[in-house]
Parts: sequence; structure tokens; C-alpha cells
Amino acid sequence: MPEGDIVARVARRLDLALAGQVLARGELRWPNLGGTDLAGVGVVGNAPVGKHLLTRLDDGRTLHTHLRMEGRWRLVRTGELGPGGSSRADRSPQVRAVLATRQWTCLGYDLGMMDLVPTRDEHLLVGHLGPDVLAADLDVPAAAARILAQGERGIGETLLDQTVVAGLGTIYMAETLWLNRVWPWAPAGGTGAVAEDLVRTARRIMQRSVAARTPTATGDLRRTSNVHSRERRPCPRCGTPIVRSEVGRAPTARQVFYCPACQRP
Repeated sequence: MPEGDIVARVARRLDLALAGQVLARGELRWPNLGGTDLAGVGVVGNAPVGKHLLTRLDDGRTLHTHLRMEGRWRLVRTGELGPGGSSRADRSPQVRAVLATRQWTCLGYDLGMMDLVPTRDEHLLVGHLGPDVLAADLDVPAAAARILAQGERGIGETLLDQTVVAGLGTIYMAETLWLNRVWPWAPAGGTGAVAEDLVRTARRIMQRSVAARTPTATGDLRRTSNVHSRERRPCPRCGTPIVRSEVGRAPTARQVFYCPACQRP
């Protein structure tokens, strides 16, 4: 599942195409929104909240979407679509949303969630989330306190819980724990001052990804990461083979990669 850095990159890209523009076309191909026509509505901007995306409109509504596992947004030049155009991408049955200006068309493929609500009601959709690790106004001590409040719950599972802190998935959970030499099953409440270090580390490496010119493809993770997707490969720090295991409990258990030497209990 795309993590907070990818959603932030998507928001930035959609802003370049849509922010401050009036939609010439706005189709939502979703069961309860199929009759919605957003043509003529202006786009204020796109705001990432953890793994969620809020597209705010100037008529007082917000389009809420989530990529889930398969979702993605693709931008094409509007002139390439339709009669005489070079692309029929907007006719794909995988397209769930079409947001277009005269210059650009943004196509939302295989989106996992979609809601259209009054902007004042955004909290009903994302209010349950913990603080976004990438938020400009992130309060690091407050975020760390939420981690410590999880008590005996394992730190790996805790970092994946979007209601504790939002934005991390299995990649940044594993990388953050490795960088701080923390065992994935250590009680979250026992991490002490390290809890703040974990928040700062996750924020720093995710910000680096957001700022990168080219996003890292999942298939390149063994080359660019320290531990994630590097099972049996040497730890970059000590040379011990990386191990893959699980954090959490079935059916929501998630994989974790770690160094058994650097990240001891």
C-alpha cells in the first residue's frame, strides 16, 4: 500500500494540474456518486492526511480518496483524450474519477475509497487518524506520547496503526526501527525518549522521499532500502543477514524486515 510520502507526492502533482483551476469535466465513477457532475467547480487544492487525499473544492465540498493497494493517479493532456485524440485512457473500466481542466486530465485508477462531503465534515472521514508524520505543524513530543501510551503493544505494530500516528506503512516502519536499532516487538510504552527519535526519523526519511525527483519503485527497494525487502541480504551496518517476520496479529499481521544483531530485544 502506498505510504504517506507517495500520497504527498500525488497531492503535489495534482495541485500542479488542478489547484486554482475550474474543472471542465468532473466525473466520479463510484456507486453512490455516479450522478455527480463537478464541471464548473473550482479546485482549491489537494491535501494529504496520512494515506488519505482530500481534494478541496471552491463550492464548499471535499472529494476524499484513498489509494489502498492498487490505486494510482495518472495525468494526461486533455487534448489527447476523446475524438481525434491519441489516448482512450479515460474510457478504461479501472478509472474511478476524472478531474479535468482544459490543459490536464487527472485519472484516478482503482481508487479504494471515495467520498464527497461538505468540507466542514472532513473530520468525519479522517478525524480518527493520529497526527500525520509529514504534517507541517507536527508536534513531535505529542506524537511520541501517543506511541508511549500504547504500553505493552509492540512498537512495530504501533507504528503501523494509523490512529496512533498516520502515514507509515511497512517500509518506513522497518526502516525507522532499523535506523534507531529498535527491536520490532519491543513494548511501545518502554521506548522512552527513543519514541521522539522514531517520529523524527520517520519524518526525515519520508520527507526525503517526497523531495526526490523520482519516486522509488517497489521493485527497487532491495537496492535503496536498508532492511525492507532485503531478506537474507547483509545488514548494511553489521553484515548479519536480514530476517523477515511479522508484527501484529492475524488477520491484520504485517511483514517486517529487521537485523537480528543490530535490533536485539
